[in-house]
Amino acid sequence: MSEEQQFDTLLQFFKVLGNESRLKILGLLANDERTVGELAALLDLREPTVSHHLAAMKELGLIDVRVEGNNRVYWLNTQFLEAMSRDIFSQSNLATLATDEAGDAWEDKVLRYYVVDGRLKDIPSKHKKRLVVLQWLCAQFEPGRRYHELELNERLRAYHPDCASLRRYMVEDRLMARDNNNMYWRLS
Repeated sequence: MSEEQQFDTLLQFFKVLGNESRLKILGLLANDERTVGELAALLDLREPTVSHHLAAMKELGLIDVRVEGNNRVYWLNTQFLEAMSRDIFSQSNLATLATDEAGDAWEDKVLRYYVVDGRLKDIPSKHKKRLVVLQWLCAQFEPGRRYHELELNERLRAYHPDCASLRRYMVEDRLMARDNNNMYWRLS
């Protein structure tokens, strides 16, 4: 399953379970097989309402159904849950989903807000946003090259007048390093 398919499945999973009645149905089906009539009586809901919820859960693959006479009997598809846990809810997959496109779009939005015509209009006060701006700023410097503090200040002033804060933040966030001779260099 591709990352996009995993993301869509995960999104649909939470949409389906983002409803109180569906969660209750899921809990009842985790304990025992049930018909629409039994679920409606236990939840004090109308049968068409229960059928609607069951259809959404069935479409996702969360439950299965079989016909017995005039009744449809539903049960929890534990294999689906095991596959979700193994394939989608693994730590590495969740980390990938959280950082790829959504993270890039958010970072782009932060940069569009704070960087105007190649200059910083402000230094973000929130660390997470400031880190995005500092990473962008640090990328403006050559890797492996050492800059004397005076040269670094001059280059930083081209982006924002508060070069001392920018310098300090880049060192604190380990984007740049400094030695005792006031020499700075890019770490990332």
